Amino acid sequence: MSDTISRLFETAQPVVVAEGESLFHVGDPVQRVYCVSVGCLALRRMAETGAEMIMQTARQGAVLAEASLYSDTYHCDGIALEASSCKAMPKPIFLDILNRDEALRNAWIAHLARGIQSARARAEIRGLKTVARRLDMWLTLNGDLPEKGGRSALAAELGVSREALYREIARRRG
Repeated sequence: MSDTISRLFETAQPVVVAEGESLFHVGDPVQRVYCVSVGCLALRRMAETGAEMIMQTARQGAVLAEASLYSDTYHCDGIALEASSCKAMPKPIFLDILNRDEALRNAWIAHLARGIQSARARAEIRGLKTVARRLDMWLTLNGDLPEKGGRSALAAELGVSREALYREIARRRG
């Protein structure tokens, strides 16, 4: 995240979240905007089949569920994939800051545009037919595999089972 965007959270309140704990749930009213300080938070949606889908993974400096700022309720669960801390700013204060500061507003718009690009890349990855091709594209866009503790989240992000991802990783090392 840019220094300009991080300025938006200078006065935000710290929030600590244990691994597996939720910041918010589907249908909760959007009351705050969250910026990750430490750890990893994710937007999780459960498919009708019961499969977990990770819609966003947010690490240090990233804003979680930024598009929710323009919604009344959350469309996903916000969960900690590991012990995390973040800064929380009330939605009305955040919007007021954007309305008063053109430079911050423009930086925020650019940030949202990059989020759209990232979402399109994730959609493209999920549209690929094989686990191998999905993993290849993810690696091209993101670099190295996450550590072993983060691979379940990667499977959810790719839209594949953990077992299928682990088999593909083992095949490549094999």
